[in-house]
Amino acid sequence: MGVDIAPNIAGSLATTTTTSETLSISMQEVYEAINTLASGTQTLNDETLRVSSESVRLQSSVESLAQELASLKLSIEEQGAFLDGIKLNQEILQKGVASLKQKVDDAQYVSYDGTLIWKITSFQEKMRDAQSERQTFIYSPPFYSSPSGYKMRARLYLHGDGNARRTHMSLFFVLMRGPSDAVLKFPFNYKVTFCLYDQTPQQRHIIDSFRPDIKSNSFQRPRSEMNIASGIPKFFPLAMIQQDGNPYVRDDMMFIKVMVDFGDMPKTLLPYALSLNPGLPTHIQQLFIKQETERRAQQQTQQTPTSPGTRMEVLGPPQNTDTQLIQQLVVTPIQNTNNDNNSPQQSPSPDNNGTLR
Repeated sequence: MGVDIAPNIAGSLATTTTTSETLSISMQEVYEAINTLASGTQTLNDETLRVSSESVRLQSSVESLAQELASLKLSIEEQGAFLDGIKLNQEILQKGVASLKQKVDDAQYVSYDGTLIWKITSFQEKMRDAQSERQTFIYSPPFYSSPSGYKMRARLYLHGDGNARRTHMSLFFVLMRGPSDAVLKFPFNYKVTFCLYDQTPQQRHIIDSFRPDIKSNSFQRPRSEMNIASGIPKFFPLAMIQQDGNPYVRDDMMFIKVMVDFGDMPKTLLPYALSLNPGLPTHIQQLFIKQETERRAQQQTQQTPTSPGTRMEVLGPPQNTDTQLIQQLVVTPIQNTNNDNNSPQQSPSPDNNGTLR
């Protein structure tokens, strides 16, 4: 019996055709996907190139900005150094102007009669400087014994010097190199008197004096700007000068008189001489002193004796009755560390610029 295979072949062909179409569609989809991926890859590559280019540009910008920042920083540092230099120069100029002003003031008020009235202003500020050791001492203006005489000045430690630190003011005499030293007599051998003025009508001045030790280098002919200072370390107790309302500091000012005695004035006459009105001309003061000396000699007044190395404090102002002036004195021993009475003590030696070595 014969088999009819036509339907089977037709079915197989139909199935094959369907499968082929399906594969064709799938392949088409794959091709499309590949094309899409290829297009995306190209776009991604293009974007990568763009990002890379942008990164290079940004890196270049960053480097440029870093250079500009470094340049700006250097410029700021240079300007800062320049401003610091200006500030330093300004401070130097200010100090120079202050120093010049002080020299002009000193020159205007220079004394040529062996006496100096030293006006110390801004006392509290100077005392704080001394206490903190920012500036332990101050100098008076120079003064002279005569227009062609010895050149001198005082040095004051407001908070004390050496063993007297924190307990007493220390006051010293300084012999300076002068223009006429070649014809002057050395060693310097004239009594030096210090007077701290009581600025009230009570006039309880503090007076102390010493005679130079002619063997000391302090009183030989100066070979540098200033000799070693010598004087009275325990001149005045700090406890008294620091009291509120004390009569020696008024309106933040203090006055100290330095007097070189070339005529050997009797010690008992010092309070009288130092209580005379400083505003009087020197020759008038000398006249009053001469008259008082003659009056005492004529009356042969019994005076309280004073031993060498004593301190005199004026208890009251001279009462002027015609030409008669009466003084009351209190005599108290000076604490002297030397064996010789009335011998001065030295302070640390200044160099040519007046600073401590």
